[in-house]
Amino acid sequence: MTGPSFDERRLSFGEQAARYDAYRPEYAPRAVDWVLEGASRPVHDVADIGAGTGKLTRALAARGLSVTAVEPDPEMLAALLAGAPGVRGENAPAEHLPLGDASVDALFVGQAWHWFDAGPTAREFRRVLRPGGVVGILWNDRDDAAAPWLGELRTLLEDHFVAEYTSDESARSLEEVFPGVEADLFANTLVLGPDAVIGLVSTYSYVRLRDDADEVIRLARVLLPDPVEVDGRLVIEIPHRTATYRWTRP
Repeated sequence: MTGPSFDERRLSFGEQAARYDAYRPEYAPRAVDWVLEGASRPVHDVADIGAGTGKLTRALAARGLSVTAVEPDPEMLAALLAGAPGVRGENAPAEHLPLGDASVDALFVGQAWHWFDAGPTAREFRRVLRPGGVVGILWNDRDDAAAPWLGELRTLLEDHFVAEYTSDESARSLEEVFPGVEADLFANTLVLGPDAVIGLVSTYSYVRLRDDADEVIRLARVLLPDPVEVDGRLVIEIPHRTATYRWTRP
């Protein structure tokens, strides 16, 4: 069988905005701070590019920053603005940013760089970033080596179809457009109930758009470990790591 095309996946998230926001992990707080520490100028005006439903946007706003969220999918942007009052929203792609020249101190991308055309996006980032400003690119990756069932889950999900990217592969494209980009890795464990774990799996575009998605999700449920009780809830821990990259404009 064949998997969904790149464009089918890239444009498929809006109808799943509520589920995406409910089940996808937040970013490790230390990862966000590490990016901000890379700036050689005071940081006040920031933009979250490919912002989705605002997982990263909200983390930036909580730090007292003035945040503009740029998202090409209007349904995702609507969900973001509903949950992030005070944030400015712009419906636009990363390759054509609706931001002025030298208008921001930091640019963030969470879980989205692989959807961008790297060359034009990097040119736009350089145009809108002030001298001494910082670019931060973040991915939440499952730490499949940390738990045997996660390795089995990866085998199931990638059966017949392998996603076109990993954060490591995308990092190589970053080095091409942002020479000297720095990298670090931050632990970030996600804690969910069993049904929510399946909800998370169903948000992966390379699962949701498969012809046999229902069967894959059924088999994924079989692989789940027994939940443990924490504060009166039955939960499963899913080890993640926030792979984080930063580049400071001279």
